[in-house]
Parts: sequence; structure tokens; C-alpha cells
Amino acid sequence: MSKHRDDHAARPVAFVTGSSSGFGLLTSVSLARSGYLVMATMRDTDKRHELLRQASAHGVSESIRVLEMDVTDRRAALEAVSSVIEQYGAIDVLVNNAGFAVGGVVEEIEMDAWRSQMETNVFGLIAVTKSVLPSMRERGKGLIVNIGSISGRIGFPGYAPYAASKFAVEGFSEALRLEMLPFGVHVVLIEPGAYNTAIWEKGFDQIRSRPDSPYRPVLQAVLRYSRKTASEASDPQEVADLIVRLAKDPAPRLRYTLGKGNRISLLGKTLLPWKWFERIVMNMLKSLSK
Repeated sequence: MSKHRDDHAARPVAFVTGSSSGFGLLTSVSLARSGYLVMATMRDTDKRHELLRQASAHGVSESIRVLEMDVTDRRAALEAVSSVIEQYGAIDVLVNNAGFAVGGVVEEIEMDAWRSQMETNVFGLIAVTKSVLPSMRERGKGLIVNIGSISGRIGFPGYAPYAASKFAVEGFSEALRLEMLPFGVHVVLIEPGAYNTAIWEKGFDQIRSRPDSPYRPVLQAVLRYSRKTASEASDPQEVADLIVRLAKDPAPRLRYTLGKGNRISLLGKTLLPWKWFERIVMNMLKSLSK
């Protein structure tokens, strides 16, 4: 047995995608602080500096390995996961965090943008997950954390591609959880609201419409609401802290919804007739359009 495999007995291994910023960065550092050896993956390792700075500030630089990996590259994902398992014996926790948000209205978003959204947020997540399943199943334990979104439960105007991708992650996670429970592997969905992370700034920047677009007032209202919500959001460290707690929980549940107002929104959608819920959303957008 290799030295790395000997190390694994006393030190669990976490594999985190999209670790250059946001939830992925914070989760990587937090898991390292809690005793994990963290494989922090990112598409562009030139963006590793903030991760390494925070790791150094918390004294966990030696517990983080930065790996280059694009989740949309199936072969690269399989090779990265296989290499980690070969070196360290196992992956105990997989955090599927890599993703981005496409903004705009359905009529005006190019099909290439739709495909790109699905390739990263859905198919990339599935590919990485499939790569770890055989090892977790054979060991009879493991935790897979999929970073979903409140947009995976409620489809907001202006973010249809993102909502579609996150709705897909919801269905995938539900089915996978039921498949893996008999093997001792837990699948968990975390559904954050609009935390103030880079994903939303990038999404805002991508929202474009023609000067004469009939959707312009709606998009402006959505953008105004999104910026306001993100600026007033809770600390994204909450999500990282939850993942650390889940890593220690022998029986985590399927869903964890985080963020101000999200539980109330979900309750409203569940209990109110759709026409009522719809009217509330439309009135809110109307007030923001003025």
C-alpha cells in the first residue's frame, strides 16, 4: 500500500469543482480546516491565487491540492478523479459546485448559450459524479453534494437557462439518491438563494437585450431585483459551513434550502394557487419597472 493510501485512513479526501471563487473556494478552505485533504479543481489554475491566499491565512495550504479540470471535458474529469483515487485511495466527499448563470429572455438567448449552460451545470456535474460512483459504491460509503439553487425550485424570468439547468440537477439528484442509498452513499442538494458571489455578477454582465426589445422593461426589473437581493444577501460562508457539517453527518437529508426569504417563497409556491403566486411575482416586477 502506498504512502498516500496509508494517509487516507486518517485523513478523508474531498473533491471540489469550481474552486477558484465563491462557494467552491470557501468550501475548499473550510473542508481543509476541518481535517480534509482537498482536491480543489478549477478550469483555469491561473485563478488559484485567492484560494491559496485564504488557505495560507487559515494555515491549511498543505491540505489543498489545486488541480486543473474543466467539467465539460469528460475525459479530463474521469482522469482527474481516477488519479486522485489511485493516489489517495478514495474520494470521501464530492462537491459539485462548478457552474455559471446565463441571463436574458428565452426569445433572445442564442442556442449556443443554452447548450453551454447545460454542458457545465448539468452534463459536467453528471460526468464528474459518474466518475466517483464506482469507488464510493464499492467502499459502501461517500457523500455527494450537488450545489443546486432556489432557481431549481422556482423559475424566475430572465434566467430561464439557469433555472432549466438547476431543475435538471434537482431531478438528477433525487433519482441518484434513491439509487445510491442501498450502497451507503448519500446524495445531498443544497439550494442557495442569491448569495453575493461571482456567479451573479457574471450573470448580470451577460444580460443583454436589443435597444428596441419588447422585454427590456422586464429585464431591467429583474436585474434591479437581482442586484438588490444579492447586495442584501447573507455571507456565502454559510453554505461552506453547512457542507462541512454535512460531511460529518451520518444521515443527511436530501434538501437544504439557504438564503433570506427562500423558504417563504417555496412555501408560497407550494400552498398558493399558481395564479396567486404568479400575480405576486408579476406585481413585484411591475413595481420595479417604474
